[in-house]
Amino acid sequence: MPFGECTVTLQDMAYQFGLPIDGFPVSGCLSDFEQLMEDGKPVWQWFEELFGELPPVDCIDEFTVSYGWFQNRFRVMPTDATEPTVQVYARGYIMMLLSMMLFGDKSGARVHLRWLPYVADLDELGKYSWGSATLCWLYRCLCRVANRNVKNLAGTLALLQSWIFWRFPTFRPRGFDVILWPLASR
Repeated sequence: MPFGECTVTLQDMAYQFGLPIDGFPVSGCLSDFEQLMEDGKPVWQWFEELFGELPPVDCIDEFTVSYGWFQNRFRVMPTDATEPTVQVYARGYIMMLLSMMLFGDKSGARVHLRWLPYVADLDELGKYSWGSATLCWLYRCLCRVANRNVKNLAGTLALLQSWIFWRFPTFRPRGFDVILWPLASR
């Protein structure tokens, strides 16, 4: 076939998204979510320690927070921000990226707290295999959408679109041949 591979691979994750494909596994059982928290600490207490405040009750739904709250809260960092403030804003931004871009669900409006253990220590964040986890999530979402009762697709849709444009030149928009890194940024 002239188009090459017909599935998204780990190489695509690294090449098109610039995500690491080697490192510690990204995992965690959501049924025992509370036990994953640092020393059995209640999740909302940990959230408040990491972000300096709790979202309003109307923005909370079990273990998720409204994307709108995150976006409004972390939209603009103060110009005189201290190092701890920069870390809080970085955590907020990374939580939004993980929940909306890499591991998006069909709601498209919730930031899940499952990412707290990963953003707690920003120095360790780059040591995880985010590319592998994102690819697994995409495969899982593609399997789910194959069910005839499912009407919406979730997952890393920017990657899927970039992969389609890269592997099937007929579908490429104008200007796609200009190389930018990562490829999905085009």
